[in-house]
Amino acid sequence: MKRRLWHFHGGLRLPGHKTESMQEPIQAANLPRRLTIPLQQHIGEPAEPVVEIGQRVLKGQLLARASEYISVPVHASTSGTVVAIEDRPIPHPSGLQAPCVVIDSDGRDEEIEHTPVNNYTELEPSALRNVIREAGIVGLGGAGFPAFIKLNPGPGNAVDTLILNGAECEPYITCDAMLMQTQPRRIIEGLLIMRHALQARHCIIALENNQPDAWQSLNNALEDDEKTFIELVKVPTIYPTGGEKQLIKVLTGKEVPSHGLPLDIQMVCHNVGTAAAIADTIHEGKPLISRYVTVTGDTVGQPCNLEVRIGTPFEAVLEQCGWRDDRNDEILMGGPLMGFTVDNPAVPVIKTTNCILSWPTTSEQQTPMPCIRCGECARVCPAQLLPQQLYWYARAKNFDRVQDFNLFDCIECGCCAYVCPSHIPLVQYYRFAKTEIWAQERDKKKADQARERHEFRQQRIERKKQEDEERKRRKKEMLKKSQGDETDGEESKKAAIDAAMARARARRGEKTPQSGGKKET
Repeated sequence: MKRRLWHFHGGLRLPGHKTESMQEPIQAANLPRRLTIPLQQHIGEPAEPVVEIGQRVLKGQLLARASEYISVPVHASTSGTVVAIEDRPIPHPSGLQAPCVVIDSDGRDEEIEHTPVNNYTELEPSALRNVIREAGIVGLGGAGFPAFIKLNPGPGNAVDTLILNGAECEPYITCDAMLMQTQPRRIIEGLLIMRHALQARHCIIALENNQPDAWQSLNNALEDDEKTFIELVKVPTIYPTGGEKQLIKVLTGKEVPSHGLPLDIQMVCHNVGTAAAIADTIHEGKPLISRYVTVTGDTVGQPCNLEVRIGTPFEAVLEQCGWRDDRNDEILMGGPLMGFTVDNPAVPVIKTTNCILSWPTTSEQQTPMPCIRCGECARVCPAQLLPQQLYWYARAKNFDRVQDFNLFDCIECGCCAYVCPSHIPLVQYYRFAKTEIWAQERDKKKADQARERHEFRQQRIERKKQEDEERKRRKKEMLKKSQGDETDGEESKKAAIDAAMARARARRGEKTPQSGGKKET
């Protein structure tokens, strides 16, 4: 029975530019002479290095361990020598540097011994999640959220549907499509492992309806008994169908609550690349040290998809695909709508690098003009927000009001900026507002913690003062009591002596001095 599909609000139909990079089979990228591996390639806290400068490491060896709960380890992508642990440029919208482990490759590509899981169905879900965490696996769809956390529904939460997202809706990007075409069984094995971790009842693999080869490969790879709980679904090629909330709406008609998670409606969504990485970890014991990357764009001679080691410089990948840096090209990580410009072509490929896009820099800069209130941005917004209001309040730095219009429901898809006739960079304003709000919250949290520490210190000082006063009072009472006891003791002692003397005189037949009598003759 064919599944009924729904529609989300807005969206765009965009030129695909996908066939260019799907003409050649996936190849392994060349091993570079030097790899720069950032310690933070995921949402959360950076990993802590466990290696030293001058140490020789092997492919797959642990370089840095997870520092907090929302964190994952980082591993060596090849064998070689650690030559630096320092801040280096990384692919990030800020253009800032971050701590990295730098490895000079020895060319041997010697690997550590891997320990696969023989029968994952015998493992408790918590133990299975820990194996996935130690392999350093994060969401490979672009967000980079640690995969083990999304595989943990928590106590009392049931997962009805596990969705694998193969809807590569942004132009140019084809790494997931090529993965589904060439490695369908690997994806399905990863899905089965995730299903066991979540104890999900039903599974859906969703891909766009313009990928018939990928759909056929997956369908052929499914075993008959698996078709009873795994469903392949083609979804419309409308941007941004690949967004988590939008895909859930299309597949089920259900809305993820504002500020909520898919788990709130008993669903979990993962990327097909993440599933394949999990299969490699469980069945072969391999950590995440490489990924499929689409290399494409107008200034790339041979667009294609490569399996690239984490830490490989962008320029090395581009040069392998016929790119020459003798022109002033613009290089993006990601697609043209949600990606960001990379100023330094020497930055490394990281776990969330799904696409390296290069095209000529346009000399004609489109100058933003005043908003004409046409409403096109609201018409195409897939989150059903009011981009115009968000823009006004973000521009005015009125961060309380901008949150009243659900700023954090914005997925930064760029639909509003794409259709804006005034060429206003709307998404940049939204990102600015989010960053400022997060900074204010961090400052407020620090201030609250400082206030709590101060109040606790004042309470501790007051408590100590009261305890000291109570101790002094009790000491005075004890001293007073002891002095009174001494007086009473002396009087008691004197009375006892008098009584003893009276008894002695009585035995001798004497009268007490007070009687004034004389002895009898």
